[in-house]
Amino acid sequence: MLPTNSNSTKTFLGHPRGLATLFFTEMWERFSYYGMRAILLFYMFYSVMDGGLGFTKAQAASIMSIYGALVYLTSVLGGFISDRIWGSRRTVLYGGILIMLGHIVLAIFTGRIALYVSIGLITLGTGMLKPNVSEMVGELYDKNNYRRENGFNIFIFGINMGAFIAPIIVGYMGQTYNFHIGFSIAAIGMFFGLIQYMIDGKKYLSSDSLFPTAPLEPEEVKSLARKIFIWIIGIILIGTVMTAFNILSILNIITVLSILTIIIPIYYFIVMIVSKKTSNQERRKVFSYIPLFLAAIMFWIIEEQGSVTLAIFAEEQTKLTIFGHSFPASWFQSLNPLFIMICVPVFIFLWKKMKNNQPSAPTKFSIGLFFAGISFLWMMIPGIVFGTGKLVSPIWLIVSWILVIIGEMFISPIGLSTTTQLAPKAFKSQMMSMWFLSDAVAQAINAQIVKLYSQDTEILYFGILGIISIIFGIILFSFSKRIKIFMTIKK
Repeated sequence: MLPTNSNSTKTFLGHPRGLATLFFTEMWERFSYYGMRAILLFYMFYSVMDGGLGFTKAQAASIMSIYGALVYLTSVLGGFISDRIWGSRRTVLYGGILIMLGHIVLAIFTGRIALYVSIGLITLGTGMLKPNVSEMVGELYDKNNYRRENGFNIFIFGINMGAFIAPIIVGYMGQTYNFHIGFSIAAIGMFFGLIQYMIDGKKYLSSDSLFPTAPLEPEEVKSLARKIFIWIIGIILIGTVMTAFNILSILNIITVLSILTIIIPIYYFIVMIVSKKTSNQERRKVFSYIPLFLAAIMFWIIEEQGSVTLAIFAEEQTKLTIFGHSFPASWFQSLNPLFIMICVPVFIFLWKKMKNNQPSAPTKFSIGLFFAGISFLWMMIPGIVFGTGKLVSPIWLIVSWILVIIGEMFISPIGLSTTTQLAPKAFKSQMMSMWFLSDAVAQAINAQIVKLYSQDTEILYFGILGIISIIFGIILFSFSKRIKIFMTIKK
């Protein structure tokens, strides 16, 4: 339902005015998140003498990936809190506060404990904020409104505007002067986002977003408390067993979290499919969503390595100079959002021109997987031609990012829009959480496989993942017509 106040007639680029509210809220949140992420890997594996924490590169890469997984994993919790307890608007607000506190911890304190506390706060806050902002964007439109996908494209442009600026500012200050200065700037960015959201949200967001769509019934509260208690006991038992067998280490904890991350979406698919609140038509749509979910996992496995393996490649194997001036490796993290901002208007025009003649969502996904695979096969070439021990031109990374971002244009906005269209009414926010869980699962897998990346394994590493992505794309394309029929079935 659209906002009912008098200001709701205002528009933003031809779209509901509420899109501007969510556009700038997410822009500032992404500024804080990607600014911090641009320097976090280097902060972890730089030596203590250089202002870092002294992790090995394998440990830092694995932590970086599981951190990304946890950020999206907690979106399940955020969706539940929104649907059942607070409503989307308050859940986003409280999530933003937690994110800001997480950045403040890294800005003020040093050491590994501060790192883990910060990661905990930011992962929980992002899980509460991100799926619910996206869900509110979907609520601005009727389900069959052709502007819906373009609205999500504009929204994604805002995300990437913040993500583009952040590594340039935070990355430069963090790597050139002090990491904690960079983390402070990230905290300030989130503060601006919160102020804008609180002021603008009252005017242009639906009052319905203040209330849960499926509030907890009194009898459900006891069941929820029991489940929380079981989870707490389970975590304590796992920690106790790992301690008893002397296997309580950061890498083993990451392995446990990776397994848990993969199990959770399986559980949620089962819950939605068997729920009495899901109609037969909605159930069929959930089934049609599963192959898209699996395809998204494969795509994000490659795309999310831009801040891990490609970041290490940028730091160790790339010439960090342009026109005789040096620049920090963290600046490469701006390539992803830069190319998205360039591509978004092109694809908005393309889809608007094609209207109802666009390829189906499954076909778009298969094209996206193909481009992702090519982007990694491209990264094999410098190692084959020059060897993995020599510095190479930044052009290799730039082209790789261009290719994967073209692929993302066929997956990310389409995935967001398709998720809101296929979501059962009783699981709207939680279904949006499932989209983010595809990224969580991908990064949980990355937490295990990035440990295999090194200069010695580089060529084989990029080649295997690239080929797997292309094979996934071919399989999905061959089933695209059947999946489309299942997505649109009426009875």
